[in-house]
Amino acid sequence: VKPSPQLQDSFPHVDVFMPPSEPAPLITFLQQDEIAAESTLLEKEHLARRHALQDDVHPPVAGQSIRRLTMNGQAAVTAHVPVVYGCSHACTFCIIPFRRGIERSRPVHEIVAEIRGLVAQGVREVTLLGQIVDRYGHDWRNGASSEISIPGRPDLADLLHAVHEIEGLWRIRFLTSHPNYMSDRILEAVRDLPKVCEHIEVPIQAGNDEVLARMKRGYTQAQYRGLVEHIRTTVPQAAINTDIIVGFCGESPAQFDETHQLLADLKLDKAHLARYSPRPGTVSQRRMADDVPEEEKVRRHKALEQLQEQVCAGINARLLGESVELLIEEKHKGKWRGRTRQNKLVFVNVDDRSGDLRGRLVETQITWTGPWSMQGRFVRDVSPVEA
Repeated sequence: VKPSPQLQDSFPHVDVFMPPSEPAPLITFLQQDEIAAESTLLEKEHLARRHALQDDVHPPVAGQSIRRLTMNGQAAVTAHVPVVYGCSHACTFCIIPFRRGIERSRPVHEIVAEIRGLVAQGVREVTLLGQIVDRYGHDWRNGASSEISIPGRPDLADLLHAVHEIEGLWRIRFLTSHPNYMSDRILEAVRDLPKVCEHIEVPIQAGNDEVLARMKRGYTQAQYRGLVEHIRTTVPQAAINTDIIVGFCGESPAQFDETHQLLADLKLDKAHLARYSPRPGTVSQRRMADDVPEEEKVRRHKALEQLQEQVCAGINARLLGESVELLIEEKHKGKWRGRTRQNKLVFVNVDDRSGDLRGRLVETQITWTGPWSMQGRFVRDVSPVEA
């Protein structure tokens, strides 16, 4: 019996549904704790690599496409491309403005040339990086609205259109966004450009207005709720991820409860959670007391982890039995590992029909779902035919 949400609802006492010829769902069920731990580790490693690149104080040489290799020496399938350095929105907990200075956007032609070089190496997906990537081009727009196009002064939406034209590139992502600078032009580019993935990383950091003000974030939790609703209206298939810092200076239990309630209400696809730790040289380290006990930070962190595990499990469960498009990144412990357009991690069982899928776009039917990853079976290769 093939799995489906309808069967699960009708027979809640049954743990696994599977065709007689496919034991993989049963094996996955028996190994789900191991799979969850491994998926969490992979996501942490992925996030750490991205943060390290964003924190790097040495930008690459203009127009240079550095050879990207995986740990086993193969050419990379995905690559991160910085598009704006520094940051001009100084949150009190962040060291980036002090380490990397004000924003400096790279010229469009330079970024496009680098990505073309990466595609020539075999890269199929790029992620455009910026501490606040939505502010790409703001440094040369002289305060002009991001809702209008200005010839010769491109913004992120213009950059997405330019990168979209690169032949041989199949997917585009961008991060990290900021609630204040997510424009309709950016969302319309996500909606209208087939290569741009429906994946939005827009941190809130806290769910209480007083804590947000101390962080100098520049918006309220009500405004963030409104933005999430607007994103979902404009791009209905979008996965929305966020960042949360628990135990920031002065955060009371009641203020934390507002963060917990916000995540429970919005049911976001992923929440990157961190316990507040003062970074030397930041405003919060110099001027605010780190007054939430560490054991309380741990408690709050665990509470949000447990909540988000339930939320993510429910979101992913809706994909059971459905077919999704994956970009396969590598083989991992005998299975192909890939990500959906919404950046969800999926492991694909190897069969004789599939062949070498690394760097290919494939249709996969989801056979098992967990909060942090999913499992599926190969259906067919849907990679574009190269000219």
